[in-house]
Amino acid sequence: MTTPATDLPRAYLGVDIGTSSTKGVLVVDDGTVARSASRPHTVSRPAPGFVESDPATWWEELVSLAEELTGDGAYAVAAVGVSGMGPCVVLTEEDGTPVRPAILYGVDSRAGKQIAALEERLGRQEIRARTGSVLSSQAVGPKVAWVAEHEPEAYAKARRLFMVSSWLVHGLTGAYRMDRHSASQCTPMLDLHTGEWHRPWAEQITPGLELPELAWPGEVVGHTAAPLGGVAAGTPVVAGTIDAWAEAVSVAAQSPGDLMLMYGTTMFLIATADQPRTSEVMWGTIGAYPGTYNLAGGMASSGSVTAWVRDLTGGAPYEDLLTEAETSGVGARGLLLLPYFDGERTPISDPRARGVIAGLTLSHTRGDVYRAALEATAFGVRHNVEAFRDEGVQVRRVVAVGGGVQHPLWPQVVSDVTGLEQVIPTVTVGASYGMARLAATALGEAHVDDWNPPQRTTGPDPARQRRYDELYRHYRALYPATAETMHALADLTEDPTENKEPA
Repeated sequence: MTTPATDLPRAYLGVDIGTSSTKGVLVVDDGTVARSASRPHTVSRPAPGFVESDPATWWEELVSLAEELTGDGAYAVAAVGVSGMGPCVVLTEEDGTPVRPAILYGVDSRAGKQIAALEERLGRQEIRARTGSVLSSQAVGPKVAWVAEHEPEAYAKARRLFMVSSWLVHGLTGAYRMDRHSASQCTPMLDLHTGEWHRPWAEQITPGLELPELAWPGEVVGHTAAPLGGVAAGTPVVAGTIDAWAEAVSVAAQSPGDLMLMYGTTMFLIATADQPRTSEVMWGTIGAYPGTYNLAGGMASSGSVTAWVRDLTGGAPYEDLLTEAETSGVGARGLLLLPYFDGERTPISDPRARGVIAGLTLSHTRGDVYRAALEATAFGVRHNVEAFRDEGVQVRRVVAVGGGVQHPLWPQVVSDVTGLEQVIPTVTVGASYGMARLAATALGEAHVDDWNPPQRTTGPDPARQRRYDELYRHYRALYPATAETMHALADLTEDPTENKEPA
């Protein structure tokens, strides 16, 4: 392994492909973000319940960001790390050429029929015991089976299975490797307890495909085959991982007892333990580091709901909406919102759930609705945290990350609803920073333990917490009271020829 022999300041390039944007950072040895940039993009929704992305866009944005961040040669890039949204399904030919657009993570709910068939064949509880999770819209295996069934010509051309990060690493280095965490979300193909592919099941689900060799997210798996902006050919590249796990790495929240809350387009939660955990409603996975395991949860909509409120009410600056939401106060003047605008992942696992706003009157304002959206996310976080505790996972330290922590209101609402104190770190740019940290760790030459110290903490206010306890009881009652109507309305807008995942 070589590093640049130069007097230029050394830096690490981290890039993350998210649902709505690609972000890149250049981080120097002491953990300071020297440069950052982003590229917005959109996903496609070719049919109800289908959410896809074009891998060519990911590559174009990776190249563009590398040129912007490093092209002037002002820094010596020592290593590169890339993460991405996931788990996703990227099926390619032998040379890595995609045979169809990538199928995204749990927001894509097309594979209901395949979930039912795999559960019938393999056994629901057997799947949970071996892999850590039951099958849901988050699972990779049923989506691969969906392609084989519905697009046999595309599947016939497929030879390899990638995630976002592993596909980009292949483009950079030619290596066909997948990190163990991402592989553990290829449910039901990897054994959580051995950390290896469970070949009898994997070969049933992916006939004709060569499965990748496995690595740890921070392991160097290859070197850049060609220059990339100011990144020299031969620069080490680490395996990378799924964005939320890279985000947890970015704030050092991958030790047993840690819980990471990621405030973004979706809300993601990762609790870390020192032994495998399985769950009926959460996702059991391998952690980002050897010897760690996670239970994870994710809400299908959070920041996307606040963006919807903003766009629907004229596109006011977020700062104005947050000020109005503060004025609205606890309970949003009698509004209660269910944030299931794109279905819901954990812990209810219902892709046919829909958003609800209860209590509306002609006197309510956009600030009230915005406040109700923030509170709905907080109630969803509490629901997930309770599910972690039901599985025996201890939550001793909470770290909050993502764009939603920039203003104090949203984290404060979450603390008031959950009763949890949250540590908010200095750097909250997210997964791209986590990948720079993994890249630096791989070389063993940067003092990464000193990176990203806490900036502040946010704790619950007892008076507000008591008021939210009562509202939470109504929040939990609202979904079962409206689920039948939600599902009927969802059925009216879905393609009747497509199979829906069972609730």
